Amino acid sequence: MKATGIVRRIDDLGRVVIPKEIRRTMRIREGDPLEIYTDNDGEVIFKKYSPIGELSSFATQYADVLYKTGGEPVVVCDRDHVIAVSGIPKKELLERRVSPQLEELMEQRKTYSFTSKEQRKMQPVEGVERYALVCAPIIAAGDVAGSVMYLCNENQNPAGDVEVKLVQAAAAFLGKQMEE
Repeated sequence: MKATGIVRRIDDLGRVVIPKEIRRTMRIREGDPLEIYTDNDGEVIFKKYSPIGELSSFATQYADVLYKTGGEPVVVCDRDHVIAVSGIPKKELLERRVSPQLEELMEQRKTYSFTSKEQRKMQPVEGVERYALVCAPIIAAGDVAGSVMYLCNENQNPAGDVEVKLVQAAAAFLGKQMEE
């Protein structure tokens, strides 16, 4: 843990303002849930809460099945980071931040599919030269919780209906699991 040098006072209602610079850097938006941790040294730690993160082992198993079914690499992410990978080395993508392009797509609740060789490809993970073939948002209780996607292989053909339906079904299924 590193110190920021910023000090804030607690108001009479017990609130603390998280500075704008930290919110921007950590991608904390209005309405985002934060988990609160304490330790024996008196430290209070706020961590962004990821409802889909609690399903990470289940999401990993589902990604493995989706990879075996469709034959394309699979990525499952929450609103900020990759939480499950199958079909490519996990250390390449796991825990990496999602791209602003993917964040915007999730906010719009749209399914993306790579449909023609002339189309501009979407890079879903920051700092990784891999592109999405199909991507669908995970929606739970009316809120966007993350996304499921197939990644393009080299010399990838455009996405077909089968890939689109598989990813949409996976996103819907994970969304229902989160609601239960």
